[in-house]
Amino acid sequence: MGASSVSPLSPPFFSLLLILISTSFAAAGNFNNDVDIIWGDGRGKIVNNGQLLTLSLDKSSGSGFQSKNQYLFGRIDMQIKLVSGNSAGTVTAYYLSSQGEAHDEIDFEFLGNLTGDPYIVHTNVYTQGKGNREMQFYLWFDPTKDFHTYSILWNPSHIVFYVDGTPIREFKNLAATKGVPYPNNQAMRMYSSLWDAEDWATRGGLVKTDWSQAPFMAGFRNLNADGCVQGPLASSSCGSKAWMNQALDAESLKKMKWVQSNYMVYNYCSDVKRFPQGLPPECSAK
Repeated sequence: MGASSVSPLSPPFFSLLLILISTSFAAAGNFNNDVDIIWGDGRGKIVNNGQLLTLSLDKSSGSGFQSKNQYLFGRIDMQIKLVSGNSAGTVTAYYLSSQGEAHDEIDFEFLGNLTGDPYIVHTNVYTQGKGNREMQFYLWFDPTKDFHTYSILWNPSHIVFYVDGTPIREFKNLAATKGVPYPNNQAMRMYSSLWDAEDWATRGGLVKTDWSQAPFMAGFRNLNADGCVQGPLASSSCGSKAWMNQALDAESLKKMKWVQSNYMVYNYCSDVKRFPQGLPPECSAK
């Protein structure tokens, strides 16, 4: 179905989103002030006085946005309501990235699935242009029924991925002890997009996108980007931010172990066939 024959924002979905956001607002920013919609030819919409952003995908195009600011370290929280129904072949991405061939990147990607089958949360960390650090998880709830908070903590000591405040993955700074590159000198923007990846997203590409279900929709709200802003708006007080030295305490480590024991479906550090010359050095860190 082409872009000319569908509305990028269907009234039922829009009404449902307004109902879901009407009950409470976190102390978050305003999408009109904080982000730019950078592609999608009108498929990305900022509505409700900047409190809600929607992305849509049809056979012609997806859509996406980026933060106005760049950050070197920070805590980024955003609530997302993922594509409902048969979302196979679609990917909703939410990530931090710098630019260039030797870029750094911290990824959340939500891989759609057939109706009734679970989403896969795909995480990855790129340093100096090299990734291959994938960990994948199921969720312990249906991420299409309501908004849930997905967070990235990035400080000089580690990167932590959170779902509704529960840590699911930690990537430590092991540059000094194991020589593993760590993203600590390239400023990154926050990006999010909804796009078609039917060649790999669902069961390795075996399940294709059902375009009769288009347009596919994802909703975003309560973006809170608390980071060390780079450029003209740079702040000299960034070192005093609580997250700059935030570590995982015993209770947080317990929660992360629970997630990884019960909901992890892929861990590159366990894939010995993929790394016949030996697992990456960070995999042996405690």
